[in-house]
Amino acid sequence: MLAARLRETPPPNAVVLGLPRGGVPVAAEVARALDAPLDVLVVRKLGVPWHPEVAMGAVGEGGATVLNTEVTAAARVGIGDLEKVEARERREVEMRVQRFRPGHGPVSLRERTAVIVDDGIATGATARAACAIARARGAASVVVAVPVAAPDALRALTEADRVVCLSAPEDFMAVGMHYVDFRQVEEGEVVDLLRASR
Repeated sequence: MLAARLRETPPPNAVVLGLPRGGVPVAAEVARALDAPLDVLVVRKLGVPWHPEVAMGAVGEGGATVLNTEVTAAARVGIGDLEKVEARERREVEMRVQRFRPGHGPVSLRERTAVIVDDGIATGATARAACAIARARGAASVVVAVPVAAPDALRALTEADRVVCLSAPEDFMAVGMHYVDFRQVEEGEVVDLLRASR
């Protein structure tokens, strides 16, 4: 359905970027529908140390960082705790880049439309970091496309030129609640999808 919505007004000269891991299978369908190249854009949520499911920001390849200062203030996260979480997640970003793109660099975004796809948006931190990375890599425009999102997160996602979302229920609680099967996508599946797209 997401792919069909994007085909109604196809983004010009698109490169589809899945956010690993759950966004990559969705992105693979979008890339097929748009007849566009598929790549990953590696980002990691920065979870509050004592509540890891709560995002206080995100980091991504190319040194991108997005912080939610309201969350860090409300959770009373000190600079030392933030730096530890950030260092750990940056190491994970680098390892995943090597796993998902062994021996080659990212697809060029220069003067192209970056279509960033995830399985859903809860806080928007990873989507915002992904937009920053796409812009830094020269994307002419940035589209964020997801099946489901929290309405507040969508309203705050000003970094994208266009947002395509199939459902944004006011009673949104978690991305996984909107899927019949929300098992974790294995890294091997991500690698296979990317290899097949090349």
